[in-house]
Amino acid sequence: MPQESDPDTIRILVSTDNHVGFEERDPIRKDDSWRTFDEVMQLAQTRDVDMVLLAGDLFHDNRPSRKAMYQVMRSLRKNCLGMKPCELEFLSDPAEVFEGAFPHVNYQDPDINISIPVFSIHGNHDDPSGDGHYCSLDLLQVAGLVNYFGRVPEADNIHVKPILLQKGKTKLALYGISNVRDERMHRTFRDNKVRFYRPSQQKSDFFNLLALHQNHYAHTATSYLPENMLPDFLDLVIWGHEHECLIDPQRNPETGFHVMQPGSSVATSLVPGEAVTKHVAILSITGKTFEVEKIPLKTVRPFVTREITLANDKRFKGLEKKQDNRQDITKRLMLIVEEMIEEANAKWRSLHGDEIDEDEGQPLPLIRLKVEYTAPEGTKYEVENPQRFSNRFAGKVANQNDVVYFYRKKTTATRKIKAELPAGVSEALDSTDALKVDTLVQEFFAQQSLKILPQAPFGDAVHQFVSKDDKYAVELFVMDSLSTQVKGLLQLDDEKISEGLDAHIDDFRKNMEKNFVSGQLKQAQRKRRFKEKPDGWDSDREGHWTAQPQAVEEVPASPGPGAGNGRSDDDGMSVDEPIAQAASTRRSATSSRATRGTTAAKKAAPAAKKVTAARKAPARGRKKAGPFEDDEDDDVIMDDDEMDPPRPPPPKAPPARATRSSAPKTRQTTLSFSQKPKTSQKAIEISDDEISEDDAFESMPATRRRRK
Repeated sequence: MPQESDPDTIRILVSTDNHVGFEERDPIRKDDSWRTFDEVMQLAQTRDVDMVLLAGDLFHDNRPSRKAMYQVMRSLRKNCLGMKPCELEFLSDPAEVFEGAFPHVNYQDPDINISIPVFSIHGNHDDPSGDGHYCSLDLLQVAGLVNYFGRVPEADNIHVKPILLQKGKTKLALYGISNVRDERMHRTFRDNKVRFYRPSQQKSDFFNLLALHQNHYAHTATSYLPENMLPDFLDLVIWGHEHECLIDPQRNPETGFHVMQPGSSVATSLVPGEAVTKHVAILSITGKTFEVEKIPLKTVRPFVTREITLANDKRFKGLEKKQDNRQDITKRLMLIVEEMIEEANAKWRSLHGDEIDEDEGQPLPLIRLKVEYTAPEGTKYEVENPQRFSNRFAGKVANQNDVVYFYRKKTTATRKIKAELPAGVSEALDSTDALKVDTLVQEFFAQQSLKILPQAPFGDAVHQFVSKDDKYAVELFVMDSLSTQVKGLLQLDDEKISEGLDAHIDDFRKNMEKNFVSGQLKQAQRKRRFKEKPDGWDSDREGHWTAQPQAVEEVPASPGPGAGNGRSDDDGMSVDEPIAQAASTRRSATSSRATRGTTAAKKAAPAAKKVTAARKAPARGRKKAGPFEDDEDDDVIMDDDEMDPPRPPPPKAPPARATRSSAPKTRQTTLSFSQKPKTSQKAIEISDDEISEDDAFESMPATRRRRK
């Protein structure tokens, strides 16, 4: 039931990692994620909070299904719209903190009645991608349902500007940093290129709250964000991305601020951290103090996990010496699973008490039993197929295909196999629970010696291929890299060629590495795509469509939200000096000037004569583009033109319109189809004999009427 609203207290419902759309194709668990999100939004309405704060991963996919988007929009509209006025006073310049089609906070929109505003950053699952660099939160912001903040236009030069809110005497400075790849975020903080802005007036009166979405714990040396890298003027940090629910704020003794980790609202993996009871919190801020009210979520499916070792468990003592012990082991493991099912059901009943809905009934629990069946030397444990064992509990558990996980300690044979692999790859394979594709590729490349392709863009292309389902990422990367190097080599003079090409190839590779670090090379990949295959294309006779030069097209660059040049320090928002001093010059500016100089030389070369003057004009107009813009020197189609002689184009319509009655021959002097525009061309004479009835540009009925 709604509580009395204190005129000087800002009440915020905090939730992270809702992952709407997770397992939506599973016949049992398909509705779990959106049902829990709907419960969270209902709590916001019934508890009469002032606002909702989401710290990333609202959706499980950066391209959510229509069902997932529908359920989120339905829940937001049902619980956040209303006639109750929002009591929060907006003190910031909305154009500074909201970027998009409607740069203002939604509850001040005269066309929408918002009673509970929702503020959200994006995570690693619902991050922006594709043409325009949009994400699902951009759609919700355009619809007026969510205030999307904390964008990061430049990952290596981050400006964090707060949303300033006030209610009564309480002032809140809300900071947000959306997800960036952990290694890059770690490097950006380490290099002091993250700048936090503070109000220029009464900054000591503001409660400073930060929402971010990064790894909280050290998986590797740089794949996380240490707490001590954050500025110490913060009062509370809402940490997203970690799914284990640690809702009680923990004080950092070094920096002085508190850290709250709400965890996910749905279990996305069967690990012990997900088995902790899921909570959301209502954060009450009064002046510079805060209180936290924990609320357990009741729609979360119960989950119980255990781990046993057969050699140390008394229930399996002596079975390793028995011949054909599979049946006995299976029966005893089934008893353990039955105990876990009963434990999960009891956990559900204790949470709901007498509020169990008889129509819906009790949901099937999630059960995970991890079994180590390494036997002493000379003996062995025979275990059943894990899927067959799991299917024995169909109708009793929700995850009927992966109830049990069998594993053994690594044997000598396994060590011999891994000894043949590079050291970094072997270490990554050992930690299979936290294995990432980009980490594996990075460790593998570290042991290799790439002479032509740049390492960092190659790893990013593999990451896009696997994680973002971009099936053309690797192919486009190879085409772009090779075409760039071939063009550079063709421009070398004879003296440099005689010295050898290895050094020049290495220079080109290092330059591409530098461009990737500054963000230019990665943006170039987004601006190319494959055309749809023509209906009449015969792959057996003409080859694969994706291997053809004409299959690649340029996508016009459109400035997405947050793209373009960064704003200066004195851009209209009242701010104090930044917390971290940024570098005086950006590496991207230097590499951009070098790229433009190379582009100018390429356009003067004979190999680029196919590009018309109309196409070169936009390239000159983008001289001052930001570090995410690229020039036309990476055009893969131009690379093919350099290698193959161009075909003569078909005759155009104007020559076919010439009347034959006026003169037997027509002189064409104004339209040239030659590939040598710099040399003078003789007039082309088109006679009646040369214009046959097979000409595709001649209208047959019209020709007959003229002859009559």
